[in-house]
Amino acid sequence: MTQTASNSALSADGEQRRFASLDPRTGEVVAHHPVHTAAEVEDAVASAREAAAWWAGLGFEGRRTKLDAWRKILSQRTDEFIALISSETGKPADDSRVEVALVMDHLHWASRNASRVLGRRRVSSGMLMFNHSASLEYRPLGVIGVIGPWNYPAHTPMGSISYALAAGNAVVFKPSEFTPGVGTFLASTFTEAVPEHSVFQVVTGFGETGAALVSAGVDKIAFTGSTRTGKKVMAAAATSLTPVLVECGGKDALIVDSDADLNAAAEAAIWGAVSNAGQTCAGVERIYVAEDVADAFIEIVVKRAKKLKPGGEPNANLGPITMPSQVEIIREHVQDALDRGGKALVGGPESIRPPYVEPVVLTDVPEDSLAVTEETFGPTVVINRVPNALEGVRLANRSKYGLGAAVFSKSRGEELAAELRVGMVSVNSVLTYAAVPGLPFGGVGDSGFGRIHGEDGLREFAYAKAVTKLKFKSLIDMATFDRSSMAGKQMLRLARMLFGR
Repeated sequence: MTQTASNSALSADGEQRRFASLDPRTGEVVAHHPVHTAAEVEDAVASAREAAAWWAGLGFEGRRTKLDAWRKILSQRTDEFIALISSETGKPADDSRVEVALVMDHLHWASRNASRVLGRRRVSSGMLMFNHSASLEYRPLGVIGVIGPWNYPAHTPMGSISYALAAGNAVVFKPSEFTPGVGTFLASTFTEAVPEHSVFQVVTGFGETGAALVSAGVDKIAFTGSTRTGKKVMAAAATSLTPVLVECGGKDALIVDSDADLNAAAEAAIWGAVSNAGQTCAGVERIYVAEDVADAFIEIVVKRAKKLKPGGEPNANLGPITMPSQVEIIREHVQDALDRGGKALVGGPESIRPPYVEPVVLTDVPEDSLAVTEETFGPTVVINRVPNALEGVRLANRSKYGLGAAVFSKSRGEELAAELRVGMVSVNSVLTYAAVPGLPFGGVGDSGFGRIHGEDGLREFAYAKAVTKLKFKSLIDMATFDRSSMAGKQMLRLARMLFGR
């Protein structure tokens, strides 16, 4: 089977149903892709089921060899890969280059570490079960359904795909309808490296195709997207007890302490808020800055933000808003902040000119405004003053989201980081945790649950299998109806002697 489901959907007149992916900078068609039906998705999962047995049977070293071959193909075709990401998302080429580099780094880490993390190992049997040996290994689940986003159409889904494949699973991937070509490219290059079986396939389409994947009998769903859609995925998966990994939105905060390096904090704040046109789930959307350094910090942020310009040309700092409907959400959040007494220090409603949005820096925004409570997903940021960094942490923790955060402080960065109720924190930097392959990525609250990346990411796509083996008979055997009347008392006496002190 090729990298996509073998047959395309047919319209009422018998024509193939297709849809176009568009370059959001120009509106030009990048390519056409099939709209796969529920039956076609089920066929893809069925063929993946057969391939999964073969793939698991290769063992860790066999899979590593295949994944290394795939990584080399991706490396050889980086120019094509980068151009495709930029054409479907509109992001600058440099941003796409970073994304491709991260794809290769995480793929390398997953294939190199799967055996160490998931392979069979001995476990202590404990004193009471000393006559047994014990072992633990993590076995692949089978077929993983991955539903990916459009903002980082390669790096984010590969955080599931790479680790699921390294763990021994087959994968069926449904990319966003805004970036189907990126998904197709990933699957087709994999097929070049692994032509024997349909281990990694792509199905394309809209929400109905994603819903079909959830219901197609996969062994786990890894979803990245909005909290609202994540809840729908969970509800659908619950009917078949299909486990889910859900990575949803964020409203990430940056805390600036009194002793912070203000130039570094301001640069990181602007990068975290505006890079990728603010379309980053763990991007900086709120900043709480200690009152005694607020004026100086804000002055630097404003100066730097005013230099940044969106556009489709190669030297633009940020690209367009990829999903057209997001523009109205950005507009609503900015206007609500201003209507409720906030001030625009950079930009404002006039900065929103679809498909582009210029950087918008807001301050003195009430904590119950949309720009503070809801994910904006645009190149906007709210800066609010606080008496001290601890108050900033308190306000950051009030959010229903809990994905990531950042802290700038010379003396107590780790102390403040420990108080934040989020899955990830960068100290004196932003977003760096996402680039460390060995660290798990994920959040709490409305940001979802489960983890991609790192050892936790590998274990997400496997189940623990425990085995005990009798080495010799014990004098006290409780696992028989022929035990003596004193066996239980002797077992308890031994336990109290060993553990009761």
